[in-house]
Amino acid sequence: MIVLPVAYNALFTLLARFFDYPDILRRPTDEVLERFTAGGSKLILTWWGFAMSAVLLAPTAVLVSATFDDADPTLLVVTTAIGLLASLVQFLGLIRWPFAVPHLAREMADPESSASKREAVDVIFQTLNRYLGVAVGEHLGYLFTGAWTGLVGVMVLQSEVLHPVFGVTGLLLVPLFLLGSMEFVGSNEPEGWKLAGTVVPIAYIGWSLWLLAMGIALLV
Repeated sequence: MIVLPVAYNALFTLLARFFDYPDILRRPTDEVLERFTAGGSKLILTWWGFAMSAVLLAPTAVLVSATFDDADPTLLVVTTAIGLLASLVQFLGLIRWPFAVPHLAREMADPESSASKREAVDVIFQTLNRYLGVAVGEHLGYLFTGAWTGLVGVMVLQSEVLHPVFGVTGLLLVPLFLLGSMEFVGSNEPEGWKLAGTVVPIAYIGWSLWLLAMGIALLV
């Protein structure tokens, strides 16, 4: 619970600093891939690490349920399953960057690539962004992460392990994730819903602090 938010925020900060993430995603494909190529192996490894930070949520979800084992048994099972799903969809959304995107960047940078090939790269890249990035990683990722957070909040309230304030805080974070998950849905797809986009970083900052605080409280 301590390592997960630290790793996530450290790697996100590196991507923001060296790749202008996530704002870079709103730029034209050729510009994004040019910046990606310029980042070299260091950027690819950073993306790989960021994807692995999503995987950390899986053991966290299992161990959190085991920690609050005095809560309702059905709630524990459902919470664990939702946490595993949140980890999976966020991983699937991010893993395209260290594996699929390098190939597309090489094809776009190849001076011998034809105009039609460059157009194909653009279509593939944007499709991957909308399917794996927006739909799987962000929409489902935010939904499942918010649901897991709320269910953990309920577990805390049912348990004697931690102070109820941690449970209430988890429940308060849920609507932020649900709102953020709607950023690129329907009519918001071209540019994104500004309100939802503003809420997402607030949700993840609050979520990170919540996890850290609970991890420290459990150690103490």
